[in-house]
Amino acid sequence: MLNLLEMQQTIGSAMLTKLEKAKQEWGGTLTIIDNWLEARQKCVVLYCQLAGLPPYQQETRSLPNQADITKFCQMLLDYASRGHFEIYEHIIEQCKFDGVENLKIAQELYARITRTTDTALNFNDKYAENASDKTLLDFDKDLSELGQVMESRFEREDQLLEVVHLHHTLN
Repeated sequence: MLNLLEMQQTIGSAMLTKLEKAKQEWGGTLTIIDNWLEARQKCVVLYCQLAGLPPYQQETRSLPNQADITKFCQMLLDYASRGHFEIYEHIIEQCKFDGVENLKIAQELYARITRTTDTALNFNDKYAENASDKTLLDFDKDLSELGQVMESRFEREDQLLEVVHLHHTLN
């Protein structure tokens, strides 16, 4: 069974690999997609820094400082908000022009993505501002769980981009 650090390393590596694939596949098609993928990259890098994953590992394992946690939480919320208010709804609207099946796929992916938002919001509420020492006892576990949710979210977002890419619906 993987310990938390091993799990975070696996998740961090997977997110970075999938991000590179997404950038290769959809990067350069639209500025809005490029900006979104850039914001995702910043989230993943900050996640890796907080988790102390290579190349950000330290000699001795310790909790990150509050300023870094707050920066990550803000970036995560900005990323999630951009998806909900700039990307997903626009894609759903455009998919309506490609027929019922395409719209149905996009709506299902959107629903799955939306379910991941609560985990990000809960993490933010718990850690963004002056987390207590008692609260920080759960930090590694919560960060690991958030990483799994982020990985799932990014996978669904990539599937949503694939729907758009295959049907050329995003203007």
